[in-house]
Order: sequence, then C-alpha cells, then structure tokens
Amino acid sequence: MQLSPQSFAAVTDFFHQSSGIRLSADKLALVQGRLQRLANERGDRDLDSYVRQVLSGSDPAEQVRLVDRLTTNETYFFREPQHFAFLAGLLTKRSASQPFRVWSAASSSGEEAYSIAMVLHDRLGDAAWEVVGTDLSTAMVDAARQALYPMNRAQNMPEYYRKQYCLKGEGAYEGQMLIHRKLRERVRFETANLLEPLPALGEFDVIFLRNVLIYFDTESKREIVLQLLPLLKPGAHLFSGHAESLSNLNLPVRPVQAAVYQHA
Repeated sequence: MQLSPQSFAAVTDFFHQSSGIRLSADKLALVQGRLQRLANERGDRDLDSYVRQVLSGSDPAEQVRLVDRLTTNETYFFREPQHFAFLAGLLTKRSASQPFRVWSAASSSGEEAYSIAMVLHDRLGDAAWEVVGTDLSTAMVDAARQALYPMNRAQNMPEYYRKQYCLKGEGAYEGQMLIHRKLRERVRFETANLLEPLPALGEFDVIFLRNVLIYFDTESKREIVLQLLPLLKPGAHLFSGHAESLSNLNLPVRPVQAAVYQHA
C-alpha cells in the first residue's frame, strides 16, 4: 500500500496541529510505515482510506493512536553521558534542606527519567528527591510507568547501576529487566504537550529538554523554552540535546557548557 501525496499532506498537517511537530517530505517512508501498521491492526488494506477515516474524527481514540505512533521515540539509558556526569556534580552543591527535583520533559518510554533517578539515588540515597517525566505520547507514558525494558537498552548503563537498580527477568520475561521499586517510587510520569498549558508540575533544579527541539520550527522552539523557564528554580539548569542550540532563539539563558544552560 502506498500513501498518496494528498494523504501525506493531510496526515502531517493533522499531526502538526496536534503536536506542533512538522514532518517534512523526507519522512514519507517513516510515516507510511507507521500508518501501515496501524491500518493492518484495523484490517484496512488501503492507506488513503485509513487516513480519511481517521481524519474524519469519527474515532477520536484512533486519532490518539496515530499521534502516538508518529511521535519519534528513539531513546536508551544514559544517552549523552556528559549530562549525567554534570548532574552528579550539581548534587554535591545542593541545599540539603530542599528536595532536589528533575524534569525529563520529553521522557519517551522512560529511559532518561530512570537514568536520572539512578544518579540521584546513588548520590542522595534516601534524601528528598524526585523525578518527573512527561511525554506527548500516551502510549510512551504507559510504557514508562511499567518500567520494563529489553536488556539491550542498558548497553550504555554503568555496570554498578545495572546491578543495583535493575531486576533481570526470568521465564516469560527472559531478556528483559525491571527497574527497581526504590526508583519507581520516586519517578512519576504524565502526558503533556510542551506547546500547550502544562500540568501543575512545580519547580525544578534541572530540566532535561533533550532531542526534541529539532522537530520544531524556530518560533515553536522559543515558545517551548519560554514556557519551561518559569519552572526552573533560581540558578537551576536546562539541558538540551547536543545537536540542538538555543543560541539563536533570543532567550534569557546563558551557556554553561555544551548543551547546558542557566536562566540568565
């Protein structure tokens, strides 16, 4: 089944309106492949027909599934490890009287949030700390809450952390691992669209906003960061992806090191 140019334009316009993310023409193969799986699950052999049905609005739940499936969710534990080393350094300077809170603002299936939690538990133990993860995709939020992952997602995880915080699956769960309860109890996940009003999340010492801005146009990038900045405590830090720069967005932030910023 092939997706017509008209259907591609219609579905990417809908996705842009729903998520703020604009998928360009070079994403045709990606979009077609993901729609193909959705259509197969519904027993629909024609992609254009599937798109027409979904965009008609007759099945809002399928629209949610479509947005979930088109959201890019490439992630793994301890991605861009320099940030976790920087985070560990910040913990030596924290005020012991205040909880240390970190927000994984595009948490996908939770690997980033749990990586943060491992660093916090390792350095702070039972002191007051919390990690919040949010993502546009309801399916990814559900997966993050389950905290069950293929073992190969942990290839970049320090061995000590894997032994300390991951439970190796057996039987039906062979080849998988479960994040330990002592981390799961300190990490919570919610659905959030970074271009829409955010849920009540409180203030944070660190916000991870990594590898998500690349999918937005310049004005949307600026709008997202401006919405996040009021949630940073004085002197707190914002992390972007190493392939992303905030320098051309005219924002009240100053660079600290590569892909690390402070509210100016």
